[in-house]
Amino acid sequence: MVTNTYSKWGVRLGTLALWAAAGASVVFWGLRLSAPAAGPGAPVVLPASVVPDAQALARLLGAAPEAPGAAPAAPVASLASRFALIGVLSGRSSGGGAALIAVDGKPAKPFRVGAAVEEGLVLQALGPRQAQLGPDAAGPATLTLDMPLQR
Repeated sequence: MVTNTYSKWGVRLGTLALWAAAGASVVFWGLRLSAPAAGPGAPVVLPASVVPDAQALARLLGAAPEAPGAAPAAPVASLASRFALIGVLSGRSSGGGAALIAVDGKPAKPFRVGAAVEEGLVLQALGPRQAQLGPDAAGPATLTLDMPLQR
C-alpha cells in the first residue's frame, strides 16, 4: 500500500505565506505612491569666500615689518637686481596666489597676481619657486624672479 507523505496543511500554510507577502507588498507600494510629495528641501547656503590677509601672509612668509622712517636705498643699475623674491604662495588649480617681493632692499611686501609691483611692472604668474613680472597682466613676461636656494 502506498501512503501519501504530503500533508494538506503544509501546502495550505505555504500558500497563505505567499499571499500574505503579496498583500504586504501591495499595501507598501500603495502607501508609498499615494503619499504626498515632499516639499522643497532647505535652501543650500554657500559659505562666504575667504579673503587672505596680506599682512598676515607677509609675516608668515618671513617679511620684517616696515620701519616708518627708513631711508630709501640707493638706485641699482640693473632692473633684475632691484627685486628679490622672498616667498611664494601659488594656487595650483586657480592660477592665483601671492608673492613676497622686496624692492630696492626694502622690507618685502605681499603682491597678489595681477597687482602692480611698481610703475610699469605687474605680477603676472607664479610658479613653485618663481614669479614672473611684465608690463601688463596679459603680455609676455619681461622679468622672472627665482627664490634663493635654502641652505
